[in-house]
Amino acid sequence: MSYAEKLVGSSDRGLLIPALLGSLLFVYFVLPLVAFLSRTGAVNVVQGLSEPAAQDAIRNSLITAPISTAIATLFGVPLAYVLARRSFPGKRLVEAVVVLPLVLPPVVGGVMLLTAVGRFTPLGSAAHGVGLPLTNSLLGVILAQVFVAAPFLVVTARAGFGAVDERLEQASRSLGWGPLGTFWHVSLPMARGAIVAGIVLTFARAIGEFGATLMVAYNPRTMPTQIWVAFFNGGIDGIVPLALTLLAITVAVVAAIQHLGRVQTVIEQ
Repeated sequence: MSYAEKLVGSSDRGLLIPALLGSLLFVYFVLPLVAFLSRTGAVNVVQGLSEPAAQDAIRNSLITAPISTAIATLFGVPLAYVLARRSFPGKRLVEAVVVLPLVLPPVVGGVMLLTAVGRFTPLGSAAHGVGLPLTNSLLGVILAQVFVAAPFLVVTARAGFGAVDERLEQASRSLGWGPLGTFWHVSLPMARGAIVAGIVLTFARAIGEFGATLMVAYNPRTMPTQIWVAFFNGGIDGIVPLALTLLAITVAVVAAIQHLGRVQTVIEQ
């Protein structure tokens, strides 16, 4: 046996314990998934999804999540670019505030939103006076979703902008492009993969948001809040149809992220 073969064999043996430990965690991930899918056969999923409450919840989620994602993208991408390219007083505070919703329990985030836009706050009262209630409305759902999901877009896009070689931006400026033109024609295209991944993650987080939405807009119900209600009314079998719908969306999101990762790898090569 050559030295190289011995080295490879030793390396494989060195991975044995990490592989075993990792396999236990993998099995722990798979077990609930298999148990849930095995239960779906005993439930009439089509009938469950045809109920008015389920259809309303699906419609509300499919309306609010894309809007929340669009808002997060519109404001989050510029913020990510500034954080990636500029140093300014208070930058660390801004970064901490952006990340805060990621580490806060969603219910606490919802309470914080209520103290800012609740019915009896100055802002909430003014909005209600002009017919735009900020709680218990689709607008309230969007506010909750943006609060908890937008940080995913900012963090991911910032990493993408940070990976762009600043010399390319400087070259663009030297050729006559201004800051906005350089951002649009150089920085944005080169960070596209990270931005799109952030958009996908933000959408997935928004459509699955429960805690903050429960506090700010229990009605109209989205899929997660309707699942909560269905669980108390019908147990696990009562939530299978909507849970299966959210699972399908999640699988699609994972597939999209993996595809984007492969595309980005090909582009970099």
